[in-house]
Amino acid sequence: MIRWIAVLLLVAGAVGAGAYMWFQNSVVSAGPSVEPTRIVIERGSGLSTVARQLERASIVTNARLFQAWATWQEKDTGIKAGEYIIPAGASITAVLDLLVDGKTVVHRLTFPEGMTTYEILARLAGAQGLKGETPDDLPEGSLMPATYDYALGEDRSAIVKRMQAAMRQAITDAWDERDDGLPIASPEEMVILASIVEKETGLDGERHKVAGVFINRLRIGMKLQSDPTTIYAVTRGKGPLGRGLRRSELAKKDPYNTYHAAGLPPGPIANPGREALMAVAQPEATDALYFVADGTGGHAFSKTLAEHNRNVKKWRAIEKKRKAAQ
Repeated sequence: MIRWIAVLLLVAGAVGAGAYMWFQNSVVSAGPSVEPTRIVIERGSGLSTVARQLERASIVTNARLFQAWATWQEKDTGIKAGEYIIPAGASITAVLDLLVDGKTVVHRLTFPEGMTTYEILARLAGAQGLKGETPDDLPEGSLMPATYDYALGEDRSAIVKRMQAAMRQAITDAWDERDDGLPIASPEEMVILASIVEKETGLDGERHKVAGVFINRLRIGMKLQSDPTTIYAVTRGKGPLGRGLRRSELAKKDPYNTYHAAGLPPGPIANPGREALMAVAQPEATDALYFVADGTGGHAFSKTLAEHNRNVKKWRAIEKKRKAAQ
């Protein structure tokens, strides 16, 4: 009974002596907004506060009418906090349904495969609409690169936890499905090699073959000789090198320089994606021991050093031609 008295009082304040039919028509008629309008409903906002906010934003014509309809529909306590985009001309009914359904704006943040932890945290720190600081001292290779949805005001640490959980699951899945007899002793070593594969090629169709080349090298005790690991020895993942490697850097004694150090480096050099992890877990069977860029975005693979040297010569000719055309 009290609810209906409240409704009648609100309607009376909104429309004076207007009739019920007018009331019904008013809540389904187009609203005053002429373009989509962004509005943020703060947590703990009551119905009257929300109604006045909508009126000030010219989303509804009359705050009391919105209150009356929300109360009549028994949705006066169902409005959810968050960021909304209200369509142009949305009626009171449409606005109320949107707020009660909680159809808030979804933001997306993308982290491409192969980003270092430093790069991921820098992008996360600069993302709009998030709050809180980014965690410190996160290990390389512990965050799953992907696209993550988030709501306005979500804490950055919450996204980090989601990324960590996704990476743990991906590592478990790949390790459980790995081929027998791989020269990989642990999930940690799988992540290290997957990070190298990720930095060597961005082509889905090549990851398993690149992984196969490195597996072959590990089996025979051949150095990996991977440029991305040597770049990481220089930058420690804090941004791109921005130039070619120098002879002194290739010769420098560093555990991440796989031209100098045998076997796997001591840790990942980036955050690999699911496909790179699976490529290492299930590498392509190949007799190739070498690969070099072929000028098409992919690589030329070879079994012998002589064949590899011929491919390197072709690649350098392509590079020279490209530079001359610039």
